[in-house]
Amino acid sequence: MKILLVEDEKQLSKSILSYLKNEKYTCELAENFESAKEKLELFDYDCILLDITLPDGNGLHLLQLLKNEKKADGVIIISAKNSLDDKITGLNLGADDYLPKPFHLSELGARISSVIRRRQFKGSSVIEINDLAIDADSKIISFKNIPIDFTRKEYDILLYLAVNKNKIVSKNAIAEHIAEDNIEYFDNFDFLYAHIKNIKKKLTSVGAQDCIKSVYGMGYKIEAK
Repeated sequence: MKILLVEDEKQLSKSILSYLKNEKYTCELAENFESAKEKLELFDYDCILLDITLPDGNGLHLLQLLKNEKKADGVIIISAKNSLDDKITGLNLGADDYLPKPFHLSELGARISSVIRRRQFKGSSVIEINDLAIDADSKIISFKNIPIDFTRKEYDILLYLAVNKNKIVSKNAIAEHIAEDNIEYFDNFDFLYAHIKNIKKKLTSVGAQDCIKSVYGMGYKIEAK
């Protein structure tokens, strides 16, 4: 799952990013309005943590931009402005939640999980792909209740394909989803080929179906009922 943090307070953003990465989320940071706007125009996120007060603009205008573009990214407003008007405005603009600062990171994590469950898993924390169960809360993928030992990147790739099951997902889209802010360093897809090969090997080693199909010249697809 990929998260964008829009936050200009350096110490707070450092704490949030460290916590979320430990929770196996792929995270990107935008420290001002313009950089956040650019990222929102270029990429999709499973959840956006949006500060209202930015040095060069109002975070609520970013929320309006998302809605104008009809993007489906989940949004949690995080703000020191704990005013009723801001809450009502943010929620009316389409935010999923509003969390006033200061907050406990564990509460933030629980709210992110809740938003992702509602938007990606129809309210459940588990998505089932053929004979696999992917638990987005525990970050465990299992076959017949036996956990399979995936690396974080392998987990991210398999979950991303599972969320987009029966759709062709381009290599670029997968790279962008797992690369955080390092996409500019990728000049080929060798890293992706290696991860896909390892995932397939681990699936077949436990008797699970190799559900990842290569689509020549386009990308990959998980075929599932």
